[in-house]
Amino acid sequence: MTEFSLTEMNNRIAKDSLFLNELRSEIKKVIVGQEELINKILISLLSNGHILLEGVPGLAKTLTIKTVAQLIHTKFQRVQFTPDMLPADLLGTLIFNQKTGSFDTRKGPIFANVILADEINRAPSKVQSALLEAMQERQITIGEETFLLEPPFLVFATQNPIEQEGTYPLPEAQVDRFMFKLKVDYPSKEEEKTILKRAVWTQSYEDVKPVIEPEIILHAQKTVHDIYVDDKVEEYVLNLVFATRTPKEYGLADLDGLIEYGASPRASINLILAAKARAFLKGRGYVTPEDVRYIGADVLRHRIILTYEAEAEELTSEDIITRLFDTVEIP
Repeated sequence: MTEFSLTEMNNRIAKDSLFLNELRSEIKKVIVGQEELINKILISLLSNGHILLEGVPGLAKTLTIKTVAQLIHTKFQRVQFTPDMLPADLLGTLIFNQKTGSFDTRKGPIFANVILADEINRAPSKVQSALLEAMQERQITIGEETFLLEPPFLVFATQNPIEQEGTYPLPEAQVDRFMFKLKVDYPSKEEEKTILKRAVWTQSYEDVKPVIEPEIILHAQKTVHDIYVDDKVEEYVLNLVFATRTPKEYGLADLDGLIEYGASPRASINLILAAKARAFLKGRGYVTPEDVRYIGADVLRHRIILTYEAEAEELTSEDIITRLFDTVEIP
């Protein structure tokens, strides 16, 4: 990229990212702390990727997503997943019309722009498959008719890591369709003090109103797509991903036999897309290795399948990812 075109891209980003300041200030009216979570949600919004959020109850996962969705002039649907749910409850179905003698299409809640799939692991596999197919294909087939889902189309799914009774864990192949798997952590003591005051004394949250048109998001996504990625950064991403498949070749012989399946090509694609979006948040027209490292764990943690030996040694995918980033050479 020439110096002139890089300057041009930086100016373009400065102009197209103005809406982010307003978005952040409105989010802070409702959400206390959770800066990392908000950053990752904005990155997914800019790179058109879906998110799986995992955390114990009460960490404002649902509230954060609902707040972000309310700030955009788009259709938002929250779907509570339950064990007795059917695919038709999500996608829609054909209803017989007695007057006309024909079948009419009744669209389900998935026909929205932002979907909150609450406690996705409580629904049976058929429902999960129906949702994840829509995420990948961005279209729905009901009967003989196929409907394209209107962009932007984003799915934010939540799951509770501590309750296993009455849950249906998501198959690894399906989890792969999420760009990020985010671990939502507890707030700090000061943040929880502010939450406490809001909840106990005011007993209400400030109302937020839509401030962003979907066209602005779609335009920003095009700008993110045009952000420059150097060959060395691409090579760094490929080295990280290939190190999960053949660790011996990348100086990680100690991980040999601990990884059952390495990250898929979707990991490489999503690392680049998310790194571009992070560069956009930073006002840069080019991606750095630090952008890749910032989003690396969130992209990889659900794509690395460990062996029984690794589980016996009480290793987690987080441990493997730490070793990857410590060992693979940074350009």
